[in-house]
Amino acid sequence: MKPEDSLDPALSAAPPTPFEWMGGEDRVRALVDRFYDLMDIEPRYRELRVAHGSTLDDARQKLFWFLCGWLGGPQHYTERFGHPRLRMRHMPFAIGVTERDQWLACMDQAMGETGVDPALRERLRTSFFQTADWMRNTPGSP
Repeated sequence: MKPEDSLDPALSAAPPTPFEWMGGEDRVRALVDRFYDLMDIEPRYRELRVAHGSTLDDARQKLFWFLCGWLGGPQHYTERFGHPRLRMRHMPFAIGVTERDQWLACMDQAMGETGVDPALRERLRTSFFQTADWMRNTPGSP
């Protein structure tokens, strides 16, 4: 960027990371909280909720830490646990198409309800799908 470009509001208005675009830690926390609240109350996410066990507290905190870093913000997760190794850490849980699709639908609903910018929401949908699809580990998952 040239020095004169910094005076152009159109060029300086775009946040440099999805984390900042979303609005920082408070907005990531709101997204994660709504995601787990929906998982807990919406019958259409039943299989996903069952896969998380009796409490969501640990998963809620870890997803918040992970998303902060994944979106380009503070690396809370890696500071505590090292590299996320998502697939390895999720191997104990049966993840098929149903769980993938429920996770994606629940996250998309949470993004909509917490006011994630539509352009960012679309980008995140694509990234979340790629990651969630890669996490599938049950036999016969297409």
